[in-house]
Amino acid sequence: MRLAKPRKGGILHLIFSRFCVIVLLIAVQVLLVISFYAWLRELLPFFTVITTLFVIGGVIYLFNCGMDSSAKLTWLFIISILPITGAAFLAFTRTNLGHRRIRRRVKELLAETSDVLEQPEEIVQKLERDSSGTEALGNYLRRSGCFPIYGHSRSTFFPLGDDMFLSMLEELKKAEKFIFMEFFIIAEGYMWGSILKILADKAAAGVDVRVMYDGMLEISTLPSNYCDLLRAHGIKAKAFSPIKPFLSSHYNYRDHRKILVIDGKVAYTGGVNLADEYINRIERFGHWKDTGLMVKGEAVRSFTLMFLQMWNIDEKQAVFEPWIHSDAAAPEKSDGIVIPYGDCPVDDDKVGETVYMDILNRSRRYVHIMSPYLVLDGELETALKYAALRGVDVKLILPGIPDKKFAYSLAKSHYKRLVDAGVQIYEYTPGFVHAKIFVCDDVKAVVGTINLDYRSLYHHYECAAYLYKSSCIADIESDFLETLTKCRMVTRETIKNEKFSYKLMGQIMKFIAPMM
Repeated sequence: MRLAKPRKGGILHLIFSRFCVIVLLIAVQVLLVISFYAWLRELLPFFTVITTLFVIGGVIYLFNCGMDSSAKLTWLFIISILPITGAAFLAFTRTNLGHRRIRRRVKELLAETSDVLEQPEEIVQKLERDSSGTEALGNYLRRSGCFPIYGHSRSTFFPLGDDMFLSMLEELKKAEKFIFMEFFIIAEGYMWGSILKILADKAAAGVDVRVMYDGMLEISTLPSNYCDLLRAHGIKAKAFSPIKPFLSSHYNYRDHRKILVIDGKVAYTGGVNLADEYINRIERFGHWKDTGLMVKGEAVRSFTLMFLQMWNIDEKQAVFEPWIHSDAAAPEKSDGIVIPYGDCPVDDDKVGETVYMDILNRSRRYVHIMSPYLVLDGELETALKYAALRGVDVKLILPGIPDKKFAYSLAKSHYKRLVDAGVQIYEYTPGFVHAKIFVCDDVKAVVGTINLDYRSLYHHYECAAYLYKSSCIADIESDFLETLTKCRMVTRETIKNEKFSYKLMGQIMKFIAPMM
């Protein structure tokens, strides 16, 4: 089923990006400098004083704000070479004019729902006798948001987007009450067409069908009236935070989450978006290696809540019942612990990074990781190195074929320090790795949407599921080891012989890594 012809990012994609703002501000400063030199030479000392004040003001602000230290260094570099442009762009980024209303509304909804889901006490009591640190992590997650620890749930791991897609189709056909979908990317093709046909049929049958996608798609893969096209089929649809010229920072505060909830009985998350490359129906960067997770039982309630929090941002009256306490979320036979959780850029909690660091710091035997990107801040790089230095088997699988060469070059800029500390890095030779997984000591794992880069850890809305002693953790580790057989190992020799273009690009891009 096809509603509109997909389109590629073009001139609008550029105009609506913050790159356009940067170019405009640089052009303004260059013109000012030329003007002062050509016609107002006598005022040049005043211009020098003004630029110096901009630098001093920017430095004072940066030293006193709560920004990450790596980001502060980036801004100091920018302001030092382009005082007026840098200060203006810093002000533009920090004020978030295009996102202020959303930030305020998200905080309101998070506060309103901070205790709407109860924590089953028997699970907490059970974990009090456990030395894994899961109870402490659960306490942290409950303080950062409404993320209870669930025991009466069952999880299924999918080693490929192809497998998750087939399962999604099967479960969607069973829907009787509601279908909630929230995805970062939707692109018309076989995958979305197959899903859309089921959604339209279910909506016609009276099922409450809701689809939410990131507003960035309106300048990339979907037309701006796509919500209207979906509504014509009885589907409730929204674009999260549509791009506004010069007000929106194109790359920041995007809804990077992937959530599907059906009748409160089953939920899906992971790296898989709704586009044909994710199921290897088409080839973009070689074989697309992605992973996903299906959860059944009580833990589905957290995914339902996360979806409704985002859905209600632009609703006059936020409504969460009866969906989050649906009787359909009946307990299943217990299969370990599941903690679905989200991360958002509107607070000071780096939830996604904190969970990853907790796993690294508590690991004893191994931590195995897949990620499409490796753009690390100092804290996370230190945690990876420290785990390896104290004897933990730390392995990372990264793409062998990149989707973004700048990000690929930045990842390689971390290789030497990590390898020297004993971290083992592998590149997936058949193609691109889009999976976001951590698996540790056969008892802990995370599957979700959170990459190892500044985008996910600082600037996007994200989600994941933390698993403890779930039977599917063995499947995650087995898939990691099987994927490892298709990878080339990064060594000191391969780093030394790396292409000069990647080395140079990585060193240059390091200056602006927090913006990547």
